[in-house]
Amino acid sequence: MPETHAPDATLSKSQQAYRWIKDRIARQEFVPGYRLVLGSIAGELDMSVVPVREAIRQLEAEGLVMFERNVGARVSMVDDSAYRHSMQALSILEGTATALAARSLTVDDVRRARDINALMVETLDHFDPRAFTGLNQEFHATLFEKCANPRLLELVRGEWARLGHLRDSTFSFVPGRAQESVAEHENILRLIETSAPLGEIEKAARRHRSATLDAYMIHEHPDEALGLPAF
Repeated sequence: MPETHAPDATLSKSQQAYRWIKDRIARQEFVPGYRLVLGSIAGELDMSVVPVREAIRQLEAEGLVMFERNVGARVSMVDDSAYRHSMQALSILEGTATALAARSLTVDDVRRARDINALMVETLDHFDPRAFTGLNQEFHATLFEKCANPRLLELVRGEWARLGHLRDSTFSFVPGRAQESVAEHENILRLIETSAPLGEIEKAARRHRSATLDAYMIHEHPDEALGLPAF
């Protein structure tokens, strides 16, 4: 439950707003991608929008907030470069782990993964990025957990854990990617069901993960996205 705001009389109003917003970002009440509506924050703090705007400009200078045309201020991605590195590493590690686990998956495993994907499809109409991300992790874990290489599994789980600290959900930034993602899930399941060559399964799983990073890069860093290597 959010803490009640107790203004510090020794601080200016813009400093009060700055601390209030920054504290909520730190506690992940305001998650990456969260829209910062100046009027709502000003009403919460019982002040005009002017000091709130000043506070947000200061947070923007620190890299915690960014402005987007036709959207306004929103919370920035946390440690953007680390996110990109983890996503790139995970695409390689998870693709390999999924391929190595493929022949060990049972009919029940595939059915469970498909049921999870069906739940993900159901969330698309009333999209909740955090819930979708949780189901997405559960789906992929179902496919890679039977990988017989314990070191590879450790690395995959480690990158998933790092991503959990680096961002709330990529789908908060690029919700259109969610629709593509569930379709790619079904393609991976069909390859597994038909005992496709492991190289094809690895490639599909790897490109699936890379596509999410590509979507993020195109949205957040379009100039850099043009130079991304094709995996």
